[in-house]
Amino acid sequence: MDGLSIRDVHKSYASKPALAAVSFDVHPEEIIALLGPSGCGKSTLLNIIAGLEHSDQGDIFWNGTDLSSIPVHERGFGLMFQDYALFPHKNVFENIAFGLQMAKLPPPEVAHRVGEVLELVGLPGFEPRSVNDLSGGEAQRVALARSIAPAPDLLMLDEPLGSLDRNLRERLVADLREILRSCRQTAIYVTHDQEEAFALADRVVLMNAGRVEQIDTPLAMYREPGSEFAARFMGLANLIKGEIVQDGQELIVKTGIGVFPFDQLMLIHAVDQRDPLVNSIPPQGRQVVVLLRPDMVNLDGQGLYQLKGEIIETSFRGSTCQASIQVNQEKLLFYFPPTTQLPETGGTVRLGFDPLQAVQVFTE
Repeated sequence: MDGLSIRDVHKSYASKPALAAVSFDVHPEEIIALLGPSGCGKSTLLNIIAGLEHSDQGDIFWNGTDLSSIPVHERGFGLMFQDYALFPHKNVFENIAFGLQMAKLPPPEVAHRVGEVLELVGLPGFEPRSVNDLSGGEAQRVALARSIAPAPDLLMLDEPLGSLDRNLRERLVADLREILRSCRQTAIYVTHDQEEAFALADRVVLMNAGRVEQIDTPLAMYREPGSEFAARFMGLANLIKGEIVQDGQELIVKTGIGVFPFDQLMLIHAVDQRDPLVNSIPPQGRQVVVLLRPDMVNLDGQGLYQLKGEIIETSFRGSTCQASIQVNQEKLLFYFPPTTQLPETGGTVRLGFDPLQAVQVFTE
């Protein structure tokens, strides 16, 4: 297939696995975010794709060609690091022109391309500037311009916004997506920030302890996390232990906050989802973890299911109003529209929701 194909890649250091059976594809012009906590293998995988490291097992193909015997400088890939690695003794023009000159492009073509990419990243006329006089955001844009100037087949960005303050990151991430889109750049973007990944990527590859936990669009991953880990990583903290039991002719999910009607659609095999035999095991008697989504519950008690709780704490977050609510022995967090009138601390509320929209069940 066209684009990048990663097949069953493994990597260990001193017998400690860093990557285990990693497989996914990156389609032409697609932006993929590699998302996960520190130490989950994101940067290791990026280095293997670039050719800076070798895998212990597995294959990587570009447009159907096996990359195992192709050296770094012949792969046609670009790599941008968090520290930008700009040459401090060169000005903006010289930094961006470096890769083009190494490719032996004629000087007029180099000058044209430098001007073109500076226009693209919103820094026209910055050619004579010293890189030591640039702000953090300007330096990030120059580093991006240098990375895309040679028109790499694949651009890999390793936490490129990590050293910037949050407000600047939020402004630049939208610009970065627009820039990558405008030059139709195939890209892999490494980050531990969920909001950054969701704002930038067409699809997200969520990694955990060297394995691919879930691959999906940002919207689908948020709406339906594929495991307890995925739910926790995205900040969906309302996770309650439970058990699937038989109640007459029906199955129910028994938890510390009450009993939920069970539907097979609610069950997602988290730890065991790679084992096809798990899907044939009846759910009755399973120990499970129940996710009650914080954004799918209303305060008026409307819905197929109701819970009664006590307000522990509230906080206004601009676009949402968050409430910590005690339901039996569980402290749960919910998000409501900013105009919601919440009771004072200690007040009682009645929560309503549809279990098939607000509840997911994961195997432990």
